[in-house]
Amino acid sequence: MDIPVIYEDQDVLVIDKPAGLIVFPEGDISGEKTLIDLLLEKYPDLKNTGEAPRYGMIHRLDKDTSGVLLVAKTPEALIFLQKQFKNREVEKKYTALATGTVKEASGTIHTLIGRSKSDPRKQAAHSLQYTGKTGLREAITDYKILERFAEYTLLEVQIKTGRKHQIRCHLAYVGHPIAGDKLYGFKDSPKPQGLERQFLHAGYLKIMLPNGQAKEFASELPEDLKNILTSLKKHE
Repeated sequence: MDIPVIYEDQDVLVIDKPAGLIVFPEGDISGEKTLIDLLLEKYPDLKNTGEAPRYGMIHRLDKDTSGVLLVAKTPEALIFLQKQFKNREVEKKYTALATGTVKEASGTIHTLIGRSKSDPRKQAAHSLQYTGKTGLREAITDYKILERFAEYTLLEVQIKTGRKHQIRCHLAYVGHPIAGDKLYGFKDSPKPQGLERQFLHAGYLKIMLPNGQAKEFASELPEDLKNILTSLKKHE
């Protein structure tokens, strides 16, 4: 598989991750090739950056999420870029199709987040006052409505924290799971015909590079998701 490259210099590689590809192995993935496997074939020096199995991966996207992903090519770049993620200095925007009618034109979801007791594959969100469990971390998600459809709401989502499954978990928490999300969707959640994955795309990222330049990277909505939007009924 050829991985589309958005930008490359001596420090960093910015790729347009296709949906359906695991970023790096966690647990048993039964010999499935991951994104890091494919990158190591082309960039064997990544083995000198960071530790296995992540190597130069600065952040991650879920298997069925597409879009902008940053990879550091040197140990120095990895530290430099990770620090910005840790300090919440990176601007990241996603496009998500939420089920149902989101009422407010914009809003913020601010909770604690941690592994679900009932399903270890999932994360669970709790109110900021919740004290029933240790190991929870703060999670902040901002959203604004881009377009309304009959059964769905198209959102631009910005995350201020980078928790695992944060957007998927947060939208389910407020009653609007992402369309096509098999893990966080409700039993009665509608699903657009032809949608084969969760409708979540990392479309924009802004960060300071080790060369001192602030750069913006963008990835267009993939064809499979564009086709879904074309097929949806507009909100009356």
